[in-house]
Amino acid sequence: MTGPGPGPAADAESPFASFGLPGKPGTDAFWEAARAPLPVPADDGWVTLFLWRGSPADLDFESWSGPLSLRRWAETDCWYAEVPMPARLRVTYRFLVDGEACADPLNPVGAGGDRSIAATPDAPPQPHWPAVGPDDILPLPDTRLRWRSERLGGRRTVGVHPVAGGGPVVLLLDGDDWLYLHPAMNAFASAVAAGEMEPVTLVFLPAKDRSAEFGCAPGLWEAVRDELLPLVAGSGVRADLDRLVVAGQSLGGLSALYAALKFPELVSRIACQSGSFWWTPGAEGSADPLGGPVGGTIAELLREGADLSRLRCAFDVGEHETGMLPHCELAESLTERAGAAVRVSRSASDHDRAGWRQALLRDVAWALG
Repeated sequence: MTGPGPGPAADAESPFASFGLPGKPGTDAFWEAARAPLPVPADDGWVTLFLWRGSPADLDFESWSGPLSLRRWAETDCWYAEVPMPARLRVTYRFLVDGEACADPLNPVGAGGDRSIAATPDAPPQPHWPAVGPDDILPLPDTRLRWRSERLGGRRTVGVHPVAGGGPVVLLLDGDDWLYLHPAMNAFASAVAAGEMEPVTLVFLPAKDRSAEFGCAPGLWEAVRDELLPLVAGSGVRADLDRLVVAGQSLGGLSALYAALKFPELVSRIACQSGSFWWTPGAEGSADPLGGPVGGTIAELLREGADLSRLRCAFDVGEHETGMLPHCELAESLTERAGAAVRVSRSASDHDRAGWRQALLRDVAWALG
């Protein structure tokens, strides 16, 4: 992707008028009216205006695009980028200023204290996810378990939250992301209140070493089975472990399907977003991690004749993740061939949690079945 071009800069008094933003950049009146990001139609997609006030900055996306250096308008404090975007895209971004990450102060939709979310107008809505600004504090579970794992080593804090009184356990891998970046407690409560899901008990499992814990190895799931779930059962919170749903993204999605294969008595319902099915031992450190055998290790395991007839498995992947699609498509077809009940969808995103989160709600509800 090339950097931002001059775009509407021909009009010196109102360079961003085509984005619906009149006024001379750098004036107080301009900044009082400014809002961003601002998309306008272009060819088969959109051009989106991003604005930053102050010193030089880079625009950094979580996925989909590499960093872009902002341009300065004349000698003002206005820095901007006009970014071509495809149709149907939701993406997390931040500004980098002197090496420090900052959320977009002109955008009320954030993800944690230093990230914001942009969506093209044709991206599907996410009605259960409230807009969260960089200064907002997300709710935390009242029940937090201190888990000292003998199998995994170290200690971690696991949040447990009953939604509408609780019910089947939904084990959220990368749990800290769903606590501190994206308001999963609010979103699940909204989905339950809307009648789109039965009451559930959320268990937020943080990762200490994602590469080590989420690869195709039994250690994490032995620890979950023998250590964590007994802690949850004894927490005093309603928790139906017989209908456990495991939800994971990226390497977490890989780990969820691995658990269904190797621990079928434990895991028979999964929601998997953009599973890292390219994974083989050592692939993460290679120059092209996605360039190995299609389907990676998980495809080899699926071809060994597994019986997944008890499994309900919802797959989702970002429609802009072109490198991931062959790996995910093979894992999807092999899982269904092994007897699982499979649901397949594509989200309006790249490899980005902001795009996966509506699928998380929908697919957990479907997995509960």
